[in-house]
Amino acid sequence: MTQGPTPAIATLPASARGHAPGVAAARLPGRRGVLHALRRQRLAMTGAAIVAFFAVAAMIGPAVAPHGPTEQFSQDRLRAPSAEYPFGTDEFGRDVLSRLLHGARISFQVGAIAVGIAGTLGVLLGLVAGYAGGWLDNGLTLLMDVVFAFPPVLLAIAIVTMRGNSLANVMIAIAVVYTPTFMRVVRGAVLAVRSTAYVEAAVSVGAPVPRILARHVFPNITAPLIVHASLNFGFAVLAEAALAFLGLGNKPPSPSWGSMVSTSYGFLQLAPWAAIAPGTAIALAVLGFNLLGDGLRDALDPRLRS
Repeated sequence: MTQGPTPAIATLPASARGHAPGVAAARLPGRRGVLHALRRQRLAMTGAAIVAFFAVAAMIGPAVAPHGPTEQFSQDRLRAPSAEYPFGTDEFGRDVLSRLLHGARISFQVGAIAVGIAGTLGVLLGLVAGYAGGWLDNGLTLLMDVVFAFPPVLLAIAIVTMRGNSLANVMIAIAVVYTPTFMRVVRGAVLAVRSTAYVEAAVSVGAPVPRILARHVFPNITAPLIVHASLNFGFAVLAEAALAFLGLGNKPPSPSWGSMVSTSYGFLQLAPWAAIAPGTAIALAVLGFNLLGDGLRDALDPRLRS
């Protein structure tokens, strides 16, 4: 009678197949399983819908905006919402809706690039620190702790001030601020994965370290990484808005949700809609990413799925 695989071998993931003798694989949650788990969560689907709405607005918003982002109608300054101006106008007679649509692209661009840079650096540092251990792990962790000790907004302001006030430097500043959180998440996941049977099997057959990290370790830590990236995307949008509110980053008259709130702050009593519209957009975007991140966490973690 043919015996089945041993429990240790039967739990190996697909990434270890072909790199150790007798290695079988059990698949991680598939795409269909994740989508099915997400569809069962109303809050997660609400977050996905909000994120999708703002993503579409960022991509096609400038093309469908009724007016240009800097086009002024001096005779319609501080005009209340109407059929002609659905979200009203600001103190210069600019259409708030048009500026919101153009500002969505900037906010999402900053969020995507900043999270991409932070994620790349955090993944590389976390993989090296978690797998190597020893003094290298201690040194990198201490470095990230030093960065993490500073308040995020103050550290971002300091970086932008040193490098110069520009949108590119705002992206770099936000990326530096959020790199330690990515590094911590990846390092913790690597520490849990490196002692598993399939990694030890790859080491025993002499697989080089870069191949072990790329083929065996990284594919099995993507679940917490995806969740963390989703949550930090919303935080990056909020950070960009906070810096723009302080006059850093995207320079006027180019639209940015944070700068729109800042410039309309002095007209709250006369024209509250000029600040309420961009403020609501910021809140909804961050809420959408938070709800989506929580849903992805529940869908990708088998311990939280019923």
